[in-house]
Amino acid sequence: MTAPPTRPAAAPPLAPPPSRSRYDRSLVEGPLAAAVWKIAWPTMLANIIGGLQGIVDHVLVGNIVGYTGNAAIGVSMQIWLIVIVFISSIFTGMSDLVARAVGAGDEQRANETVYQAFLTALFMALVVMAPIGYFSAPALLDFVNAAPAVKLEALPFLRIIFVFSGGMLVWFMLAGALRSAGDARTPMILGIAMTVLNAGLNVLFIHGFGPVPSFRTHGAAIGTSIATGLVAVYSLYKLWHGGWVITFPRGRGLAPDWGIIRALFRFGLPTGIQGVAMNIGGVLMLSFIGSLARSAAAQAAFAVGYTQLFSLITWTSVGLMGAAAAVAGQNLGAQRPNRAMDAVHIAARYGLAAAATIGLLFMFVPGRLLAIFGMHDPTVVSIGVQLLRVLSVSGLFVAVALTFTGGLQGTGDTKSPLYISVISQVVVPLGICFVIQHTSGLQPIDIWLAILAGHIVRCTLSVLRFRQGRWRSIRI
Repeated sequence: MTAPPTRPAAAPPLAPPPSRSRYDRSLVEGPLAAAVWKIAWPTMLANIIGGLQGIVDHVLVGNIVGYTGNAAIGVSMQIWLIVIVFISSIFTGMSDLVARAVGAGDEQRANETVYQAFLTALFMALVVMAPIGYFSAPALLDFVNAAPAVKLEALPFLRIIFVFSGGMLVWFMLAGALRSAGDARTPMILGIAMTVLNAGLNVLFIHGFGPVPSFRTHGAAIGTSIATGLVAVYSLYKLWHGGWVITFPRGRGLAPDWGIIRALFRFGLPTGIQGVAMNIGGVLMLSFIGSLARSAAAQAAFAVGYTQLFSLITWTSVGLMGAAAAVAGQNLGAQRPNRAMDAVHIAARYGLAAAATIGLLFMFVPGRLLAIFGMHDPTVVSIGVQLLRVLSVSGLFVAVALTFTGGLQGTGDTKSPLYISVISQVVVPLGICFVIQHTSGLQPIDIWLAILAGHIVRCTLSVLRFRQGRWRSIRI
């Protein structure tokens, strides 16, 4: 009796095709130099264009209101920067978490982190900044000794900025999240659109046109609030309906996740304290400049040379800092620490090249650069030329320091840059100025060299700390 024929074994079911990640994997798999540049150049361009907006505001207000309007914007922004740098530090923590999640290919965790950062930003804007900023604005202006005429212009400006801070916070959140996820072009496009819209609205509200009256200085605050608010509304629409590399998570509750929120503050607060310390150090440095025999000339040279022209180096370096943070964080999340280290070194080389190019202009044609700003007084030009030539060297150290700071922050080490900044940007330069002031008498060149010494210390400590490699073992 023959056995019945056996039926052929059923073929195993086909495995579903792997889902194509929404993320750009070239940051963790492709050529590193191209990956760093892909994130860096859109951020640098957006920083430069955004920085020009401040110049436009000062030109408009200065011609319509006068120097009191310029002083009002300057004083208000000084206060605003200290607050916004601290509050928006949570987005540094968000960027760390998003970069790690994207590097590991965990879309759900990346999207959930962005949503929790949005909830935190909304709470901070509506519950903290709006009411406290509105009622404390007069006291804050008194604290910085704003003159009565300046306070009259600054008070409505500052209150509007505080009350309608939500748009700005959402913008910071969105830009950081997209860059950490590997998309630097979208925040660049949105940033340029916001800057153009802001400039047009500021012209309208500062100058007035047709039925719209001139709102003088606080017209700049109105224009900024509307521009950032419109971009924020559009961004929230896109995050909810999809279409970007990050979205709000769907199919889950909308309640706060306190574990993620605690992580945002754990990694972000050191960056906020760092920013506050550096701004306070800058204010104290201005007090040393104000004590000089030729204080007015030195302050004018400092305002143009350091806060405007030197920004050509810091704008590009901050873009490279963000690129170093995103690429290093993603590669650490993908378990490729050596690649993360190499990315930071590549970003530093880019920064050195940019700083050296701009530094050549500072070194060889400083007088022509100062003349662009209408600086022709011999005393001012002499001090300004002196400052720019020192900054031509200082920029090299700043560029390297910022890229290595980005590497540390992107891999989760946000405490080390805090300690380094306090030592190098506060203790060292202010200490040098204090000692010289009480021994031989302070001169402008002493302050400029103290700034250079601080930048050298910051660069040295940042490189040494990163090379220790302790960031490799940080768990998020």
